[in-house]
Amino acid sequence: MGTTETLATFITSFDGANIPEDVRAIAVRSFVNWAGCALGGARHPALLNAMTAMRPFIGAPQASVIGRNDRVDALNAALFNGISSHVLDFDDTHMATLVHPSGPVLSALLALAEYHPIDGNAFIEAIVFGIEVECRIALGVCPAHYDIGWHVTGTVGGFGAAAAVGRALKLDAQQMAWALGIAATQASGLREVFGTMCKSLHPGRAAQSGLSASLMAQSGFTSSLRAIEAPRGFAHVLSTEQNLAKTTDGLGEVWHTLENSFKPYACGLVIHPIIDGCLTLRQQHQFSSDDIKQIDLKVHPLVLELTGKSAPTTGLEGKFSVQHSAAIVTHEGKSQARQYSDAAVQIPAVNTLRSKVQVAIEPGLRVDEAKVTMTLQDGRVLHHHVVHALGSIERPMNDEQVDAKFMDLASNVMTPEQATQALAACRAVGQASDAGVVGRALSVSH
Repeated sequence: MGTTETLATFITSFDGANIPEDVRAIAVRSFVNWAGCALGGARHPALLNAMTAMRPFIGAPQASVIGRNDRVDALNAALFNGISSHVLDFDDTHMATLVHPSGPVLSALLALAEYHPIDGNAFIEAIVFGIEVECRIALGVCPAHYDIGWHVTGTVGGFGAAAAVGRALKLDAQQMAWALGIAATQASGLREVFGTMCKSLHPGRAAQSGLSASLMAQSGFTSSLRAIEAPRGFAHVLSTEQNLAKTTDGLGEVWHTLENSFKPYACGLVIHPIIDGCLTLRQQHQFSSDDIKQIDLKVHPLVLELTGKSAPTTGLEGKFSVQHSAAIVTHEGKSQARQYSDAAVQIPAVNTLRSKVQVAIEPGLRVDEAKVTMTLQDGRVLHHHVVHALGSIERPMNDEQVDAKFMDLASNVMTPEQATQALAACRAVGQASDAGVVGRALSVSH
């Protein structure tokens, strides 16, 4: 049995009662984090522009657009919620592959749940299978797949969405293999578009593709049963190197879902150790941004490759500027969504400070590690070595921190009382008789 059929059998046949409790807990934390990110992005121009473009083609009101009073067809709900949940670059990350697992999986699954009733236990199980399969397929092709320019969330996200929806729909193994194949042939997403609205399109399209893949497979729409591993299949066409043993080894015993991590800062993950370092120095020493003569950063090579936009002109570009992050956090002491607005990248004091940031690669540093040195005008030289960034597996965000993040992001569109009720609904989704009610709890009136 090949990779595709092995995964399909696992998704459809594994007894959900054997999913460990800590894996279930991460699934719930992933849901809360994803929902908060979608609420935070509910008024972003990227979402508004997408909705304006698609409005003439929107179908029956089957599912909610999170953080809004719009109800649209399930396929467009998956697209829109995928966009809003990723546009702030605040969503979860599987560090080993840099895939953002929940955007595609939960945007598809919650859209399904609102028009096709799913109980809470089945909903949690579907999250687990979606995230697990998505991370495993990414492991089978990364890092080469990412290195040649594919955005792994866009390319692999459709598999995760299809797995989650297929599990919820109770597809049989053949239908599930077809669904994975239908997702495979739709895989896309280019790193060239980072810093534009298109980056958030990737999880949206992946959610839409995965949802449609499982629905089509359920209706008998066929695909290759070897769409992942075949010589002209996903892994060989979209990656120069493959290690598909990582995709199937230890299924049901080793859970990569446990490696999902959550962001404390609203920007590219590789910048987080720099933010930690700048925050620490700011908190430990008394200085203003005017006191800074120079900021020197020692970083992993991916930092400059992914976030080397030294002169960002928009908030989205700012998320991919290590120089902006160092400057804004040193100036304001925060690195939340508001620090990556179009206005924030134009603050004169931040622009001045940004020009004082020097970045150099230091061999041997991990991607969640950095060294920050600040030289002050009075001659003081301040150092901080971040061994592991906050939000990494070694320093994970706990439930209380993720809940606080949810409440802060929800304040963009909800009253505190509404946000508290929405958070409670997300936390209790596993006990719900109908998981779709959570989608409605996450919608708001304007």
